[in-house]
Amino acid sequence: MEEVPGSLGTIPSFSLRLGQTLFSSASLLLMSLGVEFYSYTAFCYLVTVMGLVIPWSLTLALVDGYSLLVKCPLRQPGILLIIVVGDWLLSVLTLAAACSTASVVDLLLHADRSYCPPKLCSRYQISAAMAFFSWLLSLASSLFNLWLLPSL
Repeated sequence: MEEVPGSLGTIPSFSLRLGQTLFSSASLLLMSLGVEFYSYTAFCYLVTVMGLVIPWSLTLALVDGYSLLVKCPLRQPGILLIIVVGDWLLSVLTLAAACSTASVVDLLLHADRSYCPPKLCSRYQISAAMAFFSWLLSLASSLFNLWLLPSL
C-alpha cells in the first residue's frame, strides 16, 4: 500500500488537523471577543463555520493520534470517503466565510465615515486571516485524502 504523506493516520495529517483546530479556534476567539460581531451577517457566518470546523478537525486529530499510537492507519474506503466529503464541504464553507468576512472588514475600513473602530477592525482582519490559514490546511488535508482514496 502506497503511503501518501498527509493522508489519514500519518504524522503530517495529525499536524494538519492540529493546525486547522488552532487556526479555527484563533479565528473564532478573535471574532467572538468583539461585542459587535453579530451586527454583520458575514461575521455570524464565520463564527458558525468555525464552530463546525473546530470539532471536525479536533475529532480527526484524535483519530490520527490514535492511529499513530496503535501504528495502524485507517484505510477503509467508506470512512475515508466520508472524511474527504466532509473536508471538501467544510473547506468550501471556510473559504466562503473567510472571503465574506475579509470583504466586509475592507468595506467597513474604506467607507466614507468610520463604521468600525480601528482596534476592532484589526481584530476582525486577523480573524479572517486565521480563517484563510485554516482553509489552506483543510484544503491540503482533503487533497491528500482524495489522492489516497482511489488506491483503496
